[in-house]
Amino acid sequence: MSWPQHGGNRAWGAAVAGCSPSDILDFSANLNPLGPPQSVLQALGKALSEPDPVAISCYPDPDYRRLRTRLAEHWRVDPDWICVGNGAAELLTWAARDAQGGEVWLLKPAFGDYERALWAAGAVIKPLRYPFPNEQGSLGLAELLRQSGSNPAGRILWLNNPHNPSGGLASRPEILDLLPQFQQVMVDEAFMDFLPQDDPEDLPQPDAEEPGAEVGARQALSQTLIPYLADHPNTVVIRSLTKFYTLPGLRIGFAVGHPDHWRRWQRWRDPWSVNGLASVAVEAALADKPFRQRTLAWLPVAREHLRKGLQALPGWDPWPSQANFVLVRCPGSATQIQRALLQRYRLLVRDCRSFPELGDPYLRIGLRTLPEQDQLLSACREILENG
Repeated sequence: MSWPQHGGNRAWGAAVAGCSPSDILDFSANLNPLGPPQSVLQALGKALSEPDPVAISCYPDPDYRRLRTRLAEHWRVDPDWICVGNGAAELLTWAARDAQGGEVWLLKPAFGDYERALWAAGAVIKPLRYPFPNEQGSLGLAELLRQSGSNPAGRILWLNNPHNPSGGLASRPEILDLLPQFQQVMVDEAFMDFLPQDDPEDLPQPDAEEPGAEVGARQALSQTLIPYLADHPNTVVIRSLTKFYTLPGLRIGFAVGHPDHWRRWQRWRDPWSVNGLASVAVEAALADKPFRQRTLAWLPVAREHLRKGLQALPGWDPWPSQANFVLVRCPGSATQIQRALLQRYRLLVRDCRSFPELGDPYLRIGLRTLPEQDQLLSACREILENG
């Protein structure tokens, strides 16, 4: 049986476990276990119960003016700087096509769809080793990429921050220093939502008459590059709207950057890539502040609980993470542990075979509720003790 290239494949896990997909407890997908928010479900129900349910009975606005305006208000940018797509995956496809003919510097291990999209577009990939924090002699991100030289022509940089699969976070000043060294830059911030203080609507509006107020507001954000893109028109930030709000079935993401990028992308893409229900869901999700606050209160507790639990297992080495998952090196074969967890306990974790630089010793485990994580940790201990 072929193994999945992505997390969240409960059908594959159920086939291995010999059960229904609904019986699988999934730690392989990096989704928020507290969602979807009830506010989103209520908004979808209301949209579908209208006498004329326009979310499904009419074509979406091909320009997505209302959705882009809502996102622009949320992130305090001009709506023309927003491009929405059928999940971040579609936007990565167009970013790759934008890189056609260039040399793409790609830190690896990396999300497998980066290489898929770049190879399909005919880009040339220059792989770089990701600077893992606990590797002897590894360089910092800026030091590593400064080896590239001073001429940015034809050179493109793709970054993932926080990094998947390690969960490591590069600092914003570190990345900002790199942007002028490349003709184009794509920064995938799919997991940035899970960092505190990432939401500009939580900040006070800067007073235009107060010197330095805008700078102070920008510094209060997390490490997102969105507030700085006006100074870096060569850079596009891609964000997911499905992981934090647990909406992967609706396929919705957005990119922020100079409108010249979208003028090219729109010539390539199909119309109506975002469906009407996804637009309804996003508007409701962005307005749900209590859900965001509840998630950000839960997340660091759950992450530390999982990390310490894995660290207590003999021979297991969890890596520090700023995201909603933990990468762990296992003693022996991680894929054998994965299969045992499925067949004996119906628990699905993500192997790292799609990250060739990591391979069989590693598992990537998504955060879930504390009782569910206790269930997983108990199963791992039993596998170690009983073989």
